[in-house]
Amino acid sequence: MNALKKQGKRVWAFCLRHKAAILLALPLILMDFCVRSMASHVSFYPLSYPIANLFTLSWVVLFVGLSLCLRGNLGKVLYWVCFLPFWVLYLTHGIYYGMTEFYFSFSLMQLASEGSGYIWDAITGAHWWVWALAAGFLALGIFATLQMPKREKGSGKRALKVALVFLGLHLLAFVCLGRPAKELKWNTFKNPRHVYDDFSDINKSMRVTGLFEYTFRNLYKTALPPQNEPEDADDVTFLENAYNAEDPHKDNDYTGIFKGKNVIFLQLEGIDTWLLTQDTMPNLYALRQQSIDFTNHFSIYTGGGSTFNSEFAVNTGFTTPISYVENVYSFHKNCFDQSLAKKFKAAGYRVNAFHMNSAEFYSRGINYQNWGYDNYYGLMDLDEYDGIQYELDRELILNETFHDAMFGADGKFLNYIITYTPHTPFTTEKGVGKLVAEMRYGDEIPEMTEEECARMMAGETDFMIDLLMQTLKAEGLYDNTVIVAYADHYLYTLEDKTVLDTYKNTENNRINNTPFFIWSSDLTPEKVDDVTMQTNILPTVLNLFGLDYNSNDYLCQDALADDYQGIAFFSDYSWYDGALYVENGQITEGKVKDSRALIATNKRVNDLIRKNDLTLKCDYFRTIAEEEPPQTNKHEHSNQPGNNVARDAP
Repeated sequence: MNALKKQGKRVWAFCLRHKAAILLALPLILMDFCVRSMASHVSFYPLSYPIANLFTLSWVVLFVGLSLCLRGNLGKVLYWVCFLPFWVLYLTHGIYYGMTEFYFSFSLMQLASEGSGYIWDAITGAHWWVWALAAGFLALGIFATLQMPKREKGSGKRALKVALVFLGLHLLAFVCLGRPAKELKWNTFKNPRHVYDDFSDINKSMRVTGLFEYTFRNLYKTALPPQNEPEDADDVTFLENAYNAEDPHKDNDYTGIFKGKNVIFLQLEGIDTWLLTQDTMPNLYALRQQSIDFTNHFSIYTGGGSTFNSEFAVNTGFTTPISYVENVYSFHKNCFDQSLAKKFKAAGYRVNAFHMNSAEFYSRGINYQNWGYDNYYGLMDLDEYDGIQYELDRELILNETFHDAMFGADGKFLNYIITYTPHTPFTTEKGVGKLVAEMRYGDEIPEMTEEECARMMAGETDFMIDLLMQTLKAEGLYDNTVIVAYADHYLYTLEDKTVLDTYKNTENNRINNTPFFIWSSDLTPEKVDDVTMQTNILPTVLNLFGLDYNSNDYLCQDALADDYQGIAFFSDYSWYDGALYVENGQITEGKVKDSRALIATNKRVNDLIRKNDLTLKCDYFRTIAEEEPPQTNKHEHSNQPGNNVARDAP
């Protein structure tokens, strides 16, 4: 007992002697702990594991130690130079994670213009405890600063000791990360060193590194994106085998059933499965009832730019890289001669894209040009609106410039239409929600829940569908036009997540289940229960229109093929095939009789992700175009850019 008392006195004496350092360190350590705790549902790497704690301790030692080494007020200034940015980042992570369940990444700064109109809603919608803790950290930081002693001499030696301790702790954290994987396996994503090196899974990266190391690593990965070259000879061999394999696509009962028809792609902003009902969206619901309806369809949510990720997936057949951090709109210099637009242009179609937003947003102008579109039209670029009427989906059809571009010329057409109105915030007090409510109710707008407002805004999209169908009939195009309709993502922007709990399976990535169907007036309605994802849409449509293509040029296959084996994978390497849901390589739902089948499917998912990421990283199709002469080019690739796209109003 006496020994314990003596030990306690020693600890207390140590704390008193280093009171200032402990007080200065405390708010920094607590901020890190709170940020990592936000992802408590992420089973990967618990808070008690050493790596993140070592990284955090090393940075705290550096910040606090150097602050205490400086004389007078210089130390206080240095402490606040270190403290304030991370205090702001704590708030940023708290607000963003509360809205999306993903940590903030500096790569999202490129999307700042879209989110600028909704910053205040995001801030006020944050959990109360985020603000309460922020106030506590700030107060604790101020109190700790007031306890800082004056430093008069010996600062140089102390600073050297601090630097050595920082380097030692940092090195120990790297040692705990382990060695890099010598070869890419299906479960490599579970390796902490792999998570740190690739920094592709934002949530896992934060759990492994902690707030401070995450910040500097994220800045580095954002400023210096991966180089466009294969990692090693194995990557080259892997790609050659993937693209030189025999084309698995064979004609089937659906091949060419729409040959020669016009086609309209409807990318539906936020039209989740629970919104597409007869009561909320009667016109779109009616189309779905007379369609090939893919009931088990999934969109990958990427945490940043999910709308454009769907555009990219449908237009190129590939998706946002998973094993490294890169937004897909940055691949506008890549060669995509297998794209949707170029395939249909080769068949004599005129191809145009239509959206509310400007050509500059997401760099859509240069991306759609690269994919081969004749024009990208943005309502904002037309400069015809005094208010925000351009956010109404009806304007996609009612605007004369858009109408003429869609239907005003002879010949076959492909129109790619991207809706917008059901966009956050879901309120009748401001923005497009207020505009829709005023149009519907006049001056007496009733009080509405967030769900009711979302349904009202989805009704505006449905009104646009009605206008579209009326226009097709008036122009004599109704019986000669196919509509490919799908949602860009589930409605993750709702603040009230209990709405999603009511209507969807929200326990895992199957929350990404979204509508996808293909309509034509002469179709016999049919439901397809095989699992599909956004990257299935392009090859499926190419087969339906009887266009020549090689399945190997895309990530996924025609979902109507006789031998199709449906699967959807997600950004954390989990996957679902209709019977099994597998996470971290292990079955969490369903049963499998043969463990070899599970191993084989895990490998299949790993290979799909590897093919996707390497193809984009290496700009593989350009390599093919440059290496093979045109007359012997198996895939008919070209290194020429797409046709010019109108960046401004025509």
